[in-house]
Amino acid sequence: MAIAKAERLMNLALCLLGTRRPLSKRELRESIEAYVEASGRDRGAASGSEKGGVAASDDSFNRMFERDKDDLRELGLVIETVESLDGEVGYLARRDSNRLPPITLDAEEAAALGLAAKVWQQARLAGAASGALQKLRAAGLPEDVDPYEAHGALEPRIPVHEAAFEPLMLACRDRRPVVFDYRKANAAQPGTRHVEPWALECWRGHWYLAGFDRDRGAERVFRLSRITGRVRSRGSGFTAPVPDVVTVRETVASWAGESADRSARIRLRADAGYPLRAKATAVRELGDGWDELDIPYGHGLDAWLVEFGPDVVVLEPAELRADVLDRLRAVAGG
Repeated sequence: MAIAKAERLMNLALCLLGTRRPLSKRELRESIEAYVEASGRDRGAASGSEKGGVAASDDSFNRMFERDKDDLRELGLVIETVESLDGEVGYLARRDSNRLPPITLDAEEAAALGLAAKVWQQARLAGAASGALQKLRAAGLPEDVDPYEAHGALEPRIPVHEAAFEPLMLACRDRRPVVFDYRKANAAQPGTRHVEPWALECWRGHWYLAGFDRDRGAERVFRLSRITGRVRSRGSGFTAPVPDVVTVRETVASWAGESADRSARIRLRADAGYPLRAKATAVRELGDGWDELDIPYGHGLDAWLVEFGPDVVVLEPAELRADVLDRLRAVAGG
């Protein structure tokens, strides 16, 4: 259905851009195959007299055409409405009103775009990123710049393996509330969450969704790898204001354990946990293959420590040790 609508919108846009005079609804209806097919289906499905079937078909076409016209205008196409001398209304999209200025990119700008596109080559946006680069090359991307050329020893990648990423990305873009089943790290069974999604953030190789949890009446952050089942959309609009981008990112950082106001002491195997070592404020060798680390302690540290399994033992504080043990028991209990 999405492909059919996109094709119908493209055909309508081409008709409006390709005409030198305004086209009436009747002419557009007869010129665009999707409208012709829809009219035939509507007439066949309409009940009652032939006249009643034609009227129902006309109403269906009018609604479809108005929606399509509004969608094209929302996408940026400038559509003019012109009334002829005999009172008939026509539509056209003048090329001079819909022509974008030429795109000029220097080598540095083109390289930056190529690098950004390469970030998504392992994600679900790989096709869109490649298509965008092809369009930029056609529009004047410098010929001596290869967007996919390596620009350093380190090459960025954003891994996206979670099935929930794409529907949540679209829900954030379209401001559509969603419903999904979410398994907390210390819970044996997932629970249903009703969320107004704000933004997706990648943190330490994991994707997080920041949004407004309707059931709890507050902002929350959800790790995508803990979403089970299918993400379902809900038609109603947002009920809570959406914060700006900076606030959302700070929220994700806080819930991912980046806001630390205390210190924790852990025991770590000597050959493991290098991300923890990078955060450590002090490291002491204990011998027998173990080290003792002081690391910043903030919200979410217990979830992070669980990822290191038997390589980490929490020494203090006691509440952090208890939280880690609760999460490990929940994982062990399935």
